[in-house]
Amino acid sequence: MKYLSYTFLALFLLISCKKDEQPKEEIIVEKPKTERFGFIMEDYQVINDTIQSGETFGKLLEKQGFSATEIHNVVEKIKDSLNLKNIRAGRPFTLLKSLEAPHRLQALIYQPDMINYSVIDFRKDNVVAYNKQKPVTVKRKIIVANIDGSLSNTLDTNGVSPALTHDLSQIYAWSVNFFKIQPEDAFGVVFNERYINDTIYVGIESVEGSFFIHKGQKYYAFPFKRDTLGGSEEYFDHEAKALKSMFLKAPLKFSRISSKFSPRRFHPVQKTWKAHNGTDYAAPHGTPIMTTANGVVEQTGYTSGNGNFVKVKHDGTYSTQYLHMSRIAVKKGQRVSQGETIGYVGSTGLATGPHVCYRFWKNGVQVDPLKQDFKSSEPLEEKYKTRYFNQINPIKKELDS
Repeated sequence: MKYLSYTFLALFLLISCKKDEQPKEEIIVEKPKTERFGFIMEDYQVINDTIQSGETFGKLLEKQGFSATEIHNVVEKIKDSLNLKNIRAGRPFTLLKSLEAPHRLQALIYQPDMINYSVIDFRKDNVVAYNKQKPVTVKRKIIVANIDGSLSNTLDTNGVSPALTHDLSQIYAWSVNFFKIQPEDAFGVVFNERYINDTIYVGIESVEGSFFIHKGQKYYAFPFKRDTLGGSEEYFDHEAKALKSMFLKAPLKFSRISSKFSPRRFHPVQKTWKAHNGTDYAAPHGTPIMTTANGVVEQTGYTSGNGNFVKVKHDGTYSTQYLHMSRIAVKKGQRVSQGETIGYVGSTGLATGPHVCYRFWKNGVQVDPLKQDFKSSEPLEEKYKTRYFNQINPIKKELDS
């Protein structure tokens, strides 16, 4: 009986507890929706792909079951909003299709670059197309550093994209010889970088100002537009003198000097000592070669020693010649502008590897271009100087500090 009483007591307590228990409310945590290009991705069947070689907008629609007539009608409706001929192989696109069969195409998004995208919306009978940009933020930065190895390596070490190398080489193309940078050289830059959604780096927005110390001399550079409503941007120094001069320092943007102008050099092909009346710039095969100043193409052709070459007459004093090209891009008598591509690096003629031999004439005599001192362009006009100095002074103080 004693054990029976304990059993009834246990059952009573169990039933009492059951009555006191409240049903637990089930908590459902909703997964956050993914929004891209103005669409909620979970609402569609999403296909990400890239444009293949030879693939056109029409072929993309044909693969999605569109008839020739339907494709023609779509193109007619959107041709004023999108330039369909600019669709390039290798660029990404996204297809948004309905979740239910037969999974009809609802939208096509094409991305010509990392920031811009084009949308063709098929959700309504009247197809519409429009162009938009991803949200971009701009971050202002300043870097001052001594050159360690190379300019691009120094930037990379300091957490800055080496892409800034291109901007600096363009700015200082007339004043700094980037092929003779020394370990004691230094630089400072105030610049702006672009980021998508504040995280994905997409390039340099602008350079506000900079200095470059080369061979003990300090070169400042600040961008300025004479016309505040537009016009081209030019670079001037801290005294409002133009950085641009008659000749660029080199015929290539990125390279290295493999052989200097010399009265006596051992020729690697002919195996003999002779004068080298040019400056050799080693570079990968196919690298664009630029004319270093405005002029007229005086000669183009081929010789067993020079290979494919171009000679440009700049004025009554100066001429330049570019040897060993893989391909010539200009014709005799053609007028060319400073920085214009006139050919491509090769190893034609007497050459052991891809490079361009740059030759320079002054009054009919070949001279060393690296030892020439060219005056800069005209300084900024007096009427612009007050606005110019007001613009650059705060930036110069940042760089100097």
